[in-house]
Amino acid sequence: MSGSFLSILALGFILGIKHATEPDHIIAVSTIASRTKKLSRSSMTGIFWGLGHSATLLVVGMIVIGLKQQISEQTAAFLEFFVGIMLVYLGVNGVRLSRKQKVHEHGGTKHFHAKSFAIGSIHGLAGSAAMVLLTLTRVNTTMEAFQFILIFGVGTIAGMLLFTTALGLPFIWTASRHSLQSFVAVMASALSMLYGLYYMYSIAF
Repeated sequence: MSGSFLSILALGFILGIKHATEPDHIIAVSTIASRTKKLSRSSMTGIFWGLGHSATLLVVGMIVIGLKQQISEQTAAFLEFFVGIMLVYLGVNGVRLSRKQKVHEHGGTKHFHAKSFAIGSIHGLAGSAAMVLLTLTRVNTTMEAFQFILIFGVGTIAGMLLFTTALGLPFIWTASRHSLQSFVAVMASALSMLYGLYYMYSIAF
Protein backbone atom coordinates (compact mmCIF):
# COMPACT_ATOMS: atom_id res chain seq x y z
CA MET A 1 0.00 0.00 0.00
CA SER A 2 1.57 3.26 -1.14
CA GLY A 3 2.03 6.29 1.07
CA SER A 4 -0.24 8.35 -1.14
CA PHE A 5 -3.09 5.88 -0.75
CA LEU A 6 -2.58 5.81 3.02
CA SER A 7 -3.05 9.57 2.92
CA ILE A 8 -6.27 9.05 0.97
CA LEU A 9 -7.49 6.57 3.59
CA ALA A 10 -6.62 9.03 6.36
CA LEU A 11 -8.62 11.66 4.51
CA GLY A 12 -11.52 9.23 4.23
CA PHE A 13 -11.46 8.67 8.00
CA ILE A 14 -11.50 12.43 8.68
CA LEU A 15 -14.28 12.98 6.15
CA GLY A 16 -16.24 10.21 7.83
CA ILE A 17 -16.00 11.94 11.21
CA LYS A 18 -17.09 15.22 9.63
CA HIS A 19 -19.92 13.50 7.78
CA ALA A 20 -21.34 12.15 11.05
CA THR A 21 -22.00 15.68 12.30
CA GLU A 22 -24.16 16.83 9.40
CA PRO A 23 -27.40 18.45 10.67
CA ASP A 24 -29.83 15.79 9.48
CA HIS A 25 -27.73 13.08 11.13
CA ILE A 26 -27.43 14.94 14.43
CA ILE A 27 -31.13 15.77 14.59
CA ALA A 28 -32.17 12.20 13.83
CA VAL A 29 -30.07 10.61 16.58
CA SER A 30 -31.04 13.37 19.00
CA THR A 31 -34.66 12.20 18.91
CA ILE A 32 -33.49 8.79 20.15
CA ALA A 33 -30.80 9.91 22.59
CA SER A 34 -33.19 12.35 24.26
CA ARG A 35 -35.33 9.42 25.40
CA THR A 36 -32.65 7.49 27.27
CA LYS A 37 -31.52 7.74 30.88
CA LYS A 38 -28.27 5.81 30.39
CA LEU A 39 -25.12 7.28 28.89
CA SER A 40 -24.05 3.87 27.59
CA ARG A 41 -27.31 3.56 25.66
CA SER A 42 -26.86 7.03 24.20
CA SER A 43 -23.35 6.07 23.07
CA MET A 44 -24.60 2.82 21.55
CA THR A 45 -27.18 4.84 19.62
CA GLY A 46 -24.28 6.46 17.78
CA ILE A 47 -22.49 3.18 17.19
CA PHE A 48 -25.51 1.41 15.72
CA TRP A 49 -26.46 4.46 13.65
CA GLY A 50 -22.91 4.43 12.27
CA LEU A 51 -23.02 0.69 11.59
CA GLY A 52 -26.27 1.01 9.65
CA HIS A 53 -25.01 4.01 7.73
CA SER A 54 -21.67 2.40 6.90
CA ALA A 55 -23.13 -0.98 5.92
CA THR A 56 -25.55 0.61 3.46
CA LEU A 57 -22.88 2.87 1.98
CA LEU A 58 -20.52 -0.05 1.55
CA VAL A 59 -23.02 -2.43 -0.04
CA VAL A 60 -24.72 0.09 -2.34
CA GLY A 61 -21.50 1.90 -3.15
CA MET A 62 -19.63 -1.25 -4.15
CA ILE A 63 -22.54 -2.54 -6.23
CA VAL A 64 -22.78 0.72 -8.15
CA ILE A 65 -19.01 1.01 -8.60
CA GLY A 66 -18.72 -2.67 -9.53
CA LEU A 67 -21.34 -2.22 -12.24
CA LYS A 68 -19.56 0.96 -13.38
CA GLN A 69 -22.76 2.92 -12.95
CA GLN A 70 -23.80 6.04 -11.11
CA ILE A 71 -26.95 6.87 -9.16
CA SER A 72 -29.07 9.34 -11.10
CA GLU A 73 -29.82 12.80 -9.73
CA GLN A 74 -33.54 11.98 -9.65
CA THR A 75 -32.96 8.84 -7.57
CA ALA A 76 -30.58 10.66 -5.25
CA ALA A 77 -33.12 13.45 -4.74
CA PHE A 78 -35.87 10.92 -3.99
CA LEU A 79 -33.71 9.21 -1.37
CA GLU A 80 -32.85 12.55 0.23
CA PHE A 81 -36.54 13.47 0.27
CA PHE A 82 -37.25 10.22 2.09
CA VAL A 83 -34.78 11.32 4.79
CA GLY A 84 -36.94 14.41 5.27
CA ILE A 85 -40.01 12.23 5.69
CA MET A 86 -38.16 10.13 8.25
CA LEU A 87 -37.17 13.23 10.24
CA VAL A 88 -40.77 14.41 10.35
CA TYR A 89 -41.91 10.96 11.46
CA LEU A 90 -39.28 10.83 14.23
CA GLY A 91 -40.39 14.24 15.41
CA VAL A 92 -44.10 13.41 15.42
CA ASN A 93 -43.47 10.12 17.18
CA GLY A 94 -41.26 11.83 19.76
CA VAL A 95 -43.90 14.43 20.57
CA ARG A 96 -46.52 11.67 20.86
CA LEU A 97 -44.40 9.78 23.37
CA SER A 98 -43.71 12.95 25.34
CA ARG A 99 -47.39 13.68 25.89
CA LYS A 100 -47.18 11.49 28.97
CA GLN A 101 -46.07 13.06 32.24
CA LYS A 102 -42.74 11.29 32.27
CA VAL A 103 -40.15 10.41 29.64
CA HIS A 104 -39.96 6.63 29.43
CA GLU A 105 -37.44 4.54 27.60
CA HIS A 106 -39.86 2.85 25.23
CA GLY A 107 -38.65 -0.59 24.25
CA GLY A 108 -35.57 -2.42 25.43
CA THR A 109 -31.97 -2.22 24.37
CA LYS A 110 -32.61 -4.24 21.21
CA HIS A 111 -35.34 -1.79 20.20
CA PHE A 112 -33.00 1.19 20.60
CA HIS A 113 -30.25 -0.55 18.65
CA ALA A 114 -32.56 -1.67 15.84
CA LYS A 115 -34.08 1.80 15.50
CA SER A 116 -30.66 3.46 15.42
CA PHE A 117 -29.40 0.97 12.83
CA ALA A 118 -32.47 1.51 10.64
CA ILE A 119 -32.15 5.30 10.75
CA GLY A 120 -28.46 5.06 9.92
CA SER A 121 -29.23 2.75 7.01
CA ILE A 122 -31.70 5.23 5.54
CA HIS A 123 -29.14 8.02 5.83
CA GLY A 124 -26.53 5.78 4.21
CA LEU A 125 -28.83 4.98 1.32
CA ALA A 126 -29.51 8.68 0.76
CA GLY A 127 -25.80 9.47 0.84
CA SER A 128 -24.72 6.65 -1.46
CA ALA A 129 -24.76 8.77 -4.62
CA ALA A 130 -22.40 11.34 -3.13
CA MET A 131 -20.23 8.56 -1.69
CA VAL A 132 -19.80 6.96 -5.11
CA LEU A 133 -18.75 10.27 -6.65
CA LEU A 134 -16.34 11.01 -3.80
CA THR A 135 -14.79 7.55 -4.01
CA LEU A 136 -14.33 7.62 -7.78
CA THR A 137 -12.43 10.91 -7.51
CA ARG A 138 -10.00 9.43 -4.97
CA VAL A 139 -9.18 5.85 -6.02
CA ASN A 140 -8.15 3.84 -9.06
CA THR A 141 -9.26 0.27 -8.38
CA THR A 142 -12.28 -1.56 -6.97
CA MET A 143 -10.26 -2.78 -3.98
CA GLU A 144 -9.15 0.75 -3.20
CA ALA A 145 -12.78 1.85 -3.44
CA PHE A 146 -13.75 -0.83 -0.92
CA GLN A 147 -11.03 0.25 1.49
CA PHE A 148 -11.88 3.93 1.11
CA ILE A 149 -15.60 3.45 1.80
CA LEU A 150 -14.79 1.11 4.69
CA ILE A 151 -12.44 3.58 6.40
CA PHE A 152 -14.93 6.38 5.72
CA GLY A 153 -17.50 4.27 7.56
CA VAL A 154 -15.15 3.69 10.48
CA GLY A 155 -14.69 7.46 10.73
CA THR A 156 -18.44 7.96 10.64
CA ILE A 157 -18.96 5.46 13.46
CA ALA A 158 -16.25 7.12 15.55
CA GLY A 159 -17.66 10.59 14.93
CA MET A 160 -21.21 9.62 15.82
CA LEU A 161 -20.04 7.73 18.92
CA LEU A 162 -18.27 10.84 20.20
CA PHE A 163 -21.25 13.04 19.40
CA THR A 164 -23.94 10.86 20.96
CA THR A 165 -21.83 10.36 24.08
CA ALA A 166 -21.52 14.13 24.48
CA LEU A 167 -25.17 14.58 23.56
CA GLY A 168 -26.25 12.07 26.17
CA LEU A 169 -24.72 13.98 29.10
CA PRO A 170 -27.38 16.72 29.42
CA PHE A 171 -30.12 14.12 29.04
CA ILE A 172 -28.60 12.05 31.84
CA TRP A 173 -28.25 15.11 34.08
CA THR A 174 -31.94 15.94 33.65
CA ALA A 175 -33.12 12.35 34.09
CA SER A 176 -34.23 12.92 37.68
CA ARG A 177 -36.17 16.04 36.69
CA HIS A 178 -38.90 14.50 34.59
CA SER A 179 -40.55 17.74 33.48
CA LEU A 180 -37.24 19.16 32.27
CA GLN A 181 -36.25 15.98 30.46
CA SER A 182 -39.67 15.82 28.85
CA PHE A 183 -39.27 19.42 27.68
CA VAL A 184 -35.86 18.65 26.18
CA ALA A 185 -37.26 15.57 24.41
CA VAL A 186 -40.14 17.61 22.98
CA MET A 187 -37.74 20.30 21.73
CA ALA A 188 -35.59 17.65 20.03
CA SER A 189 -38.69 16.17 18.40
CA ALA A 190 -40.01 19.57 17.30
CA LEU A 191 -36.64 20.42 15.77
CA SER A 192 -36.72 17.12 13.89
CA MET A 193 -40.15 17.91 12.46
CA LEU A 194 -39.23 21.46 11.42
CA TYR A 195 -35.92 20.46 9.88
CA GLY A 196 -37.55 17.54 8.09
CA LEU A 197 -40.12 19.87 6.51
CA TYR A 198 -37.37 22.32 5.55
CA TYR A 199 -35.29 19.46 4.14
CA MET A 200 -38.14 18.24 1.94
CA TYR A 201 -38.96 21.75 0.80
CA SER A 202 -35.35 22.49 -0.17
CA ILE A 203 -35.17 19.29 -2.22
CA ALA A 204 -38.56 19.74 -3.90
CA PHE A 205 -38.14 23.41 -4.75
